[in-house]
Amino acid sequence: MKEFVRRHEARIHGVLSCFDRMLFRGYLPIMSGWSMAQFLKGQGVGNAGLKPFLLENAERVKAHAIALAKRHERPYQYLTTGMRKEDAARKLAERDGIEEGLVCIFSALEPCRTFSFRFTTHSAFVQPARRKCLHLYFYFMDRDLGLIHVRVQSWFPLQIQVYLNGHEWLARKLTAHGVRYTKHDNAFVWIEDMARAQRFADRFASLNWPAILNRYAKRVTPQLQDILRGCQHYGVSAQSVYSTDIVFKTRQDLCELYPKLLSHSTLCFGAQEVMNFLGRKLHGKFEGEIVSDLSSFVCRRTGGSRIKHRVKENWLKMYDKSGLVLRVETVINNPEEFRVRKQVLRQGKRTTEWVAMRKGVAYLFRYREVSLQANGRYLDALAGVDNPTDAKRALERVTTSKQDAAGRRCGGFNPLARQDAQLFQSLMDGEHCLRGFANRDIRARLQSRLISQAGGHDTRKQSAKVSRIFRRCHAHGLIAKIAHTRRWRVTGYGRQVMGASLYLREHHFPSDYMKIAA
Repeated sequence: MKEFVRRHEARIHGVLSCFDRMLFRGYLPIMSGWSMAQFLKGQGVGNAGLKPFLLENAERVKAHAIALAKRHERPYQYLTTGMRKEDAARKLAERDGIEEGLVCIFSALEPCRTFSFRFTTHSAFVQPARRKCLHLYFYFMDRDLGLIHVRVQSWFPLQIQVYLNGHEWLARKLTAHGVRYTKHDNAFVWIEDMARAQRFADRFASLNWPAILNRYAKRVTPQLQDILRGCQHYGVSAQSVYSTDIVFKTRQDLCELYPKLLSHSTLCFGAQEVMNFLGRKLHGKFEGEIVSDLSSFVCRRTGGSRIKHRVKENWLKMYDKSGLVLRVETVINNPEEFRVRKQVLRQGKRTTEWVAMRKGVAYLFRYREVSLQANGRYLDALAGVDNPTDAKRALERVTTSKQDAAGRRCGGFNPLARQDAQLFQSLMDGEHCLRGFANRDIRARLQSRLISQAGGHDTRKQSAKVSRIFRRCHAHGLIAKIAHTRRWRVTGYGRQVMGASLYLREHHFPSDYMKIAA
C-alpha cells in the first residue's frame, strides 16, 4: 500500500493494520459418532440412555449459567425474539460500570449439531444429528480483550464459540502503555504514536489463544470439572477479519476522495483483479462465484457505502468509518483457499512445502500475512485514482467572494461565464509570460467590454475599471504584483485555475452537454 499512502500522504494522519472481528470455535474430541459412543461406554451409559444423558447434561449447563448469574448478581434473560445481544450487553456494562468480569447471560433456542441413536437390522450406533437446543451467551468484560461473548450449546458435544474484537484489545494495550488515542466505534481516528500502535497490533496473532479459549471454556462448561476432566477444546478460527485503516486528517479529505474510489472499484475491478488481490490466479478450472457488490448501507451504526468483492466464502471490503477512516478489510471464512509453508511427512521423510492453510489458531500469523498482502494490493490498485480534493477546493476558492488587503469585498468568478472567460484569456496571453502585463495591456484586450461598462471611450474610467479587476484578481490569488514596477504576473495557482476554467468552458461542457442531451 506504499504507493497509495505516498500519493495521499499530505492528507493522511497514519495507517494501522489490525485484526478486527474474530470468531473462534472450540471442539472437544467427541465430535464424531464413534468417539461419542466410546465416551458413553466409558461413562457406563447404554444405548437406551443416550437421550436422557443429553437432556440431563443440557439441564446442568443451564443450571450452571443461572447459578453463575446469581453469584455475580448479573441478569440472565431468555430471548424469544431477535435482538442485538452485543449492544444490549455493552449498554449494561456502561450502565453498571463493569470493567472486568461477567456482564450478563442470554439464552436462546438455536439449531445445533448433536447426536442420535440409530437402530438398524444388524446393529445400532451413535450418529451425528441436527437438532435445536438451548444456546447460552456469556458476555464478559475481559481485562485485556474488552467485551467478548462465549456461546456454548447445552447439548453434547458442548461446542463453544468465542467472539472478540482486535481493536478493543489494541485500545486496552495502548491505554496500559500510556499511548493516547481517539476511538469511535471500533476505529481509531487519531493515535499519538502510530508506529508503536502498529507494533502492538502485530502481537495479536502470537497471543496464547489455546490457553485463552480453554480458560473461558472452563467457566461456562461445568462438565470440564468432572466427566470431561482433562479434555480441552481444539480452537479454530471460524472467521477472521483483518483491516487496514487509512486515517485521514479531516473529513473533507476523505469525503471528496471516497466516491472516486468506490466508482473505480465498481467499474475497473473484474474477476481477474479480485483474484489477484487475494493472491490467486483465475484459470479455466476455477469453480465458484466471484461477485462484486456495492451497498449503500454499511452497518447499523453508521450510514454510507461499501463495496464487497467475494470469492467463494472469502471476500474483500472497502468502506469509510466515522468519515475519517478509509477501511479495507479481508474476511477469511475458508482458509483452505490459501497456502502456508510448513513441514509435512512425505513417504516417511519430513519436507517443507506449501500446503492448504487450516483453521487452527496456530495459523493466525499466516492469516495476518495473507490479509495484509490482500489489503495492500487493493490499495495500490486504487493509487491511480485522482484525488479531486485540490480541484474542488480551488473551484470553491475562485467562485467565492473574498476580501482584499483593505477589507473591501471582491466577488467571485464564474468559470463558465463569457465575460470571466474573456478576462482569463487576456491574463493568460502568452505575450505576458516574460515581462508581465500592465493596465494598458489588459485595457487593449478588453476594449469593447470596457466601452460598454465604463461609459464610452473615457480612458480614465476604463483604467479605473481595469484597476478594480486587478484588485479582484489579486484578492483571489490569480495575479501578483511584480516588485518595483507597475506590472503584474499570473501566479502558479492562477494559471492552473484559469487554464482549467477555459478548458471546461471550451471542451468539457460542450461534450458533456451533447452526451446528456443524447
